[in-house]
Amino acid sequence: MAAVLATIALVTPSSAALADPAPGADVSVGLAGNYPARANDSGNFSVTWTSEGSEDVTGVTRLTVDLPPGLTTSGALMYSTPYDYTFTETVSPDGRHLEAVYTGTIVPGRSHFMKVQVRSGAQTPSGTITATVANAGDADPADNVASYTYGGSSEPPAVPGEPVVTGVDTTTGPGTGGTTVRITGYGLDSGLVLFGDDPARTSCTSTACTAVAPGGTGSVPLDVLTPGGAVEAGHFAYTGPGPVPPPAPAVTRLSTQSGPAAGGTSVNVFGTYLAHGTVRFGGRPAAHTSCGPEFCGAVAPAGTGTVDVTVETGGGTSPAAAPARYTYTTSAGISG
Repeated sequence: MAAVLATIALVTPSSAALADPAPGADVSVGLAGNYPARANDSGNFSVTWTSEGSEDVTGVTRLTVDLPPGLTTSGALMYSTPYDYTFTETVSPDGRHLEAVYTGTIVPGRSHFMKVQVRSGAQTPSGTITATVANAGDADPADNVASYTYGGSSEPPAVPGEPVVTGVDTTTGPGTGGTTVRITGYGLDSGLVLFGDDPARTSCTSTACTAVAPGGTGSVPLDVLTPGGAVEAGHFAYTGPGPVPPPAPAVTRLSTQSGPAAGGTSVNVFGTYLAHGTVRFGGRPAAHTSCGPEFCGAVAPAGTGTVDVTVETGGGTSPAAAPARYTYTTSAGISG
């Protein structure tokens, strides 16, 4: 794993919990696949995450994979389509710990998975493979850990404890990012620090996390996300100018340009610089929005007439254009 930075003096402690997530939001994780069974063997297995509840699970989803001694990974491949998400991963120098960040919307009934490539060393593999998932909107952490034990019991792994923060050493930094923040507490294993909605480069033990602030502006919540839940560590105030904004988004076409006034039509939005965007139909927010760099999935809200479909990101709002117009095909009115 990345080297842990030096300990710095702590200041005002905080253990405030985040606002309660929607009761119907529940993300779970599972493991299955072709595990190496012999010495000098190779294989792969899938880590699958899905919403088991009735509500979308949105924003940053953090995944980790830990391998026992003798097994290593070169990384994971994402196989989920359509590409309405962003996905990044890192592997520790020893090849036994993988961390991934998926940013998108997890719709109930739709699974997402990454395939982890693994190889055994000179001895027959043994021990336990463990995968975790975490999302701040998850209402039930009971299914946030999955494991596979060579020749062992198939009992479900223990539910991780709820994280607690007791101290934060730094609460301000330049808008360009780069400030190292150290957060102490307990139950912080497999944690990820969020500055507002943005994940930080993070390294955590059970009692401390060090994070490098991404760029930002203003005052943003400082949260720690773990498989046992999420906890607010206070706020971080950015000073001076912020980072250079991303390029403005543009919509080049829609998979369908018409649908009933009642809404409910699935519409794929294609374009450029759409990552982390919000889709609107004539100013009304779409349902189930999830945006990757060149693709957004969305469900049209109710409406009438012909409207512009736009995507809003940190780089601005996509301009109105003929290929991005959507026509409601009946004249029924809408409320609100």
